[in-house]
Amino acid sequence: MQRYVLTGTPGAGKTSILRGLAELGYAVVEEAATAVIARAQALGEAEPWTRADFVDEVVELQRERQLDGPVTGTVQVFDRSPVCTHALATYLGRPVSRALTAEIERITTGGIYERQVLFVRPLGFCEPTSARRISFQESLVFEEFHEQTYRAFGYELIDIPAGDLADRVAAVRSVISG
Repeated sequence: MQRYVLTGTPGAGKTSILRGLAELGYAVVEEAATAVIARAQALGEAEPWTRADFVDEVVELQRERQLDGPVTGTVQVFDRSPVCTHALATYLGRPVSRALTAEIERITTGGIYERQVLFVRPLGFCEPTSARRISFQESLVFEEFHEQTYRAFGYELIDIPAGDLADRVAAVRSVISG
């Protein structure tokens, strides 16, 4: 199974690209952090990312989704990976937990994800949502954390430039189909 990671700054259009790939029949796995936030907010917690165990909760869901993800075809596309969660912990000024370290070790030594990572470039704005409360300028800083973290772990970043959604889906498709 080839597992590709789609990453980039918040609001860059990753979810839209992922949906476009799903429409073309690709097996896709949604972002874990958004699901963790939505679940907590549904229970009345306004800012779950401020909790000490937030990063570990995201890592656990990422692991579960990777292990139990869709097995149709030979390609899976993941909206973010534990490497993104490492970048998030660093960005938030949190220590990298044992659980996150262990998961990074598992995916790295096991070659779980392809070394080519699809890095979605920003569209020039970042729309706030209940789970995304980051300004566009802050998102650019966060993007730098992602780039540095993926490179530090030896991944090759494949740029998916800003542009029309169909063109972006086609760019991703050309990488994952090749």
